[in-house]
Amino acid sequence: MQPAFRDEGHFDTTQASRYLQQLSKHFAHKAEVRFDPAAAEIALPPGKIALTATDDVLRVVVTTDDPEKLDRMRGIVDSHLARFAFRDSFSTMVWATQTGGAAS
Repeated sequence: MQPAFRDEGHFDTTQASRYLQQLSKHFAHKAEVRFDPAAAEIALPPGKIALTATDDVLRVVVTTDDPEKLDRMRGIVDSHLARFAFRDSFSTMVWATQTGGAAS
């Protein structure tokens, strides 16, 4: 069994649920997506995105089977949030790379 490559990021915002829903609706046109206002799962070809929204934080976990795809998944999240969250001065998630559940 190949280890999963995982990265978790967060974006401090009072609009977390809004951005979670925007991302989910956007990707639903091209991928399998399940979401409600507090949580979402998005299955893209390079990997999976799990989102959770609280009153003040959007948390994102990306997982894939290849470290190069992990970079791509982070870029997908960052680029889409940059478009949706420009009013919140979004530039990039704060990412903490993990592999097989342990920080690297």
